Amino acid sequence: MKRIILVGRTGCGKTTLTRAIRGCDDYRKTQYINRFDHVIDTPGEYAETRTLARALALYSYEADVVGFLLGANEPQSLYSPNLTPCLNRECVGIVTQIDSPRAAPDRAEKWLHLSGCTRIFHVSALTGHGMGRLMDFLKEPA
Repeated sequence: MKRIILVGRTGCGKTTLTRAIRGCDDYRKTQYINRFDHVIDTPGEYAETRTLARALALYSYEADVVGFLLGANEPQSLYSPNLTPCLNRECVGIVTQIDSPRAAPDRAEKWLHLSGCTRIFHVSALTGHGMGRLMDFLKEPA
């Protein structure tokens, strides 16, 4: 199974998605970078703070795939256009919280495309919607 690092704003669903991928129920606020067998869960503060963001670039070398998470209810994108070419890993976009009342998954998908993600997954880690496609992708050979 491919190892994925999950990157995104605080509250976008990184830890909830980590729990869904791992198939476990234990929840702890991510205070530091947590490495599991196939998932690297990162705190949102790392993506939101310029000086900490450098650590994400370094940790991405431990993964096969970089997953840029963007909540479907977010009013703006955290990611710059053409961000993905600076990484030498496959980068995928993951639109989370698609079941939120204010969800606009198509808008989030457009923002992820602008950042350079060519493969986009729409998921709800709470209901399981879209998790099958993401898991099939992660099970493909690296």
